[in-house]
Amino acid sequence: MDSFQPEEPDFRELREGKTVLAILTIEDDAQQFRGNRSNFIDLIRTGQSMGFIVYVLAVKNLVFSKRSLKGFVYNMETETWQQRLMPFPNIIYNRIPLREDEILPAVKQKIAACHRHPSVKLFNPFFFNKWDLFEWLRLSKTTKPFIPSTRKLINIAGLHRMMRKHSYLYLKPESGKAGKGIMTIKMHTEKQLPYRLIIQENKKSATYNCSTIGKLWSRIQQQSGGEAYIAQQGIQLASYNERRFDLRVLVQKNQRGQWDITGVGARIAGASSITTHVPRGGMIDDPEKLLAHSFNEERARKLLIKAKNTAVLIAKQIERASGHLLGEMSMDLGIDSDGNMWFFEANSKPMKFDEPHIRQKSLERIFHYGAYLAKAKQA
Repeated sequence: MDSFQPEEPDFRELREGKTVLAILTIEDDAQQFRGNRSNFIDLIRTGQSMGFIVYVLAVKNLVFSKRSLKGFVYNMETETWQQRLMPFPNIIYNRIPLREDEILPAVKQKIAACHRHPSVKLFNPFFFNKWDLFEWLRLSKTTKPFIPSTRKLINIAGLHRMMRKHSYLYLKPESGKAGKGIMTIKMHTEKQLPYRLIIQENKKSATYNCSTIGKLWSRIQQQSGGEAYIAQQGIQLASYNERRFDLRVLVQKNQRGQWDITGVGARIAGASSITTHVPRGGMIDDPEKLLAHSFNEERARKLLIKAKNTAVLIAKQIERASGHLLGEMSMDLGIDSDGNMWFFEANSKPMKFDEPHIRQKSLERIFHYGAYLAKAKQA
C-alpha cells in the first residue's frame, strides 16, 4: 500500500458540486480494513462514474471534529489500495461486515454520533435480529398475514407446545447469517423414533432420530451452544425437480427516496441441504421459470407481481417499526405448494446478487439514494 500523505489538503476544488459517500467498515490488524473488497471496488467504480467521491472509512478514522479523514481509495491502474486524506462525507453507507464488530462499544458510540450529527446521513445502521423482524411485522395488519407462526425457543415446554401445533418446524439462530446454524424438526408419530432433527452443516446436513422430546431437546441444546434461537412453523415450499425453492428479493430506495424493487432472483435448495442459500449448496435460477413449473405461466406472473408488492410493504413496515433510516434490504420470500406467500428473512446488509442485471442496478441505486439524501439534507 502506498505511504500516507499527512498534510491537510484543500478539498473545495475536488468536491465542487460532488456528494461524498464513505463506505463504513472496521479496521483490521494490519492497519487497513475488513469487508468484501471486491464489493467496495465495485461501489467506488460505480460512484465515481456517477460523479461521487467515494472511499472506504474505518470506524477508528471517523473523527467528527475534522474536515478531512484518513480514507482508503482504490487505484484502478495499479490495482492497489491507498490511504489518503479525504473530505468529510455527506453520506455514510454502513458495511461493517460482522455483528460482533457492530456491537463493540466504540463502534456503537460512533454510529450513535452519526445519528446526532447535523450534516451526516447514515443509512442501514445495524444488522437485523430475526426475532425483532417478526415482532415488527406482526405490528401491522398488512404484513402480519405473511409471517409463519414464530416463537422464541426458550425451554422444552415451549418446544413441545409448538410441536403439538406444527409437526414441521425450523429452528433459526436470532442473529444467524447465510443459513448458518439452521435446524429442522419433523414429527412422525407412527415411528419408533418419532422426532427427526436435521442440522445444516456446510453443504450437507446431519440427521438425528430421537425417541423422546427430552432427547430431542438435549441434542438441540448441544447444537445451539446457548445461542438465542427462534422456532418457526415449517412451510412446504413449492419445488422444482423435488428441490424446494424460494425467492430472493432486493429492495432499495430510489432517487426519490422511495422503496422500490431492484430485482428478484430464485434460489433452489442443494441436494442435501435444508436451506436455499448458495454458500450451503443452493443454486440460482429464474423465478418465473420455477413458478411456471409449479403452477402455470399466468399464475407465475401474478405471483411474481405479488412478491414484489409484498416486499415493498414489508420493507416499509420494517423501516417504520425500527425507527431508523434504512436504504436497502434483501428479503427471502417463500411460496408454498398452494400459492400462499410467506416472509422468512430480511438482511440489512445484502450480499452481492449474482444475477448481473440485478447487481449493476443495485450498485447504481446506492448512489441514486445517496444523491437524494444529500439533496434532502440541504433543503
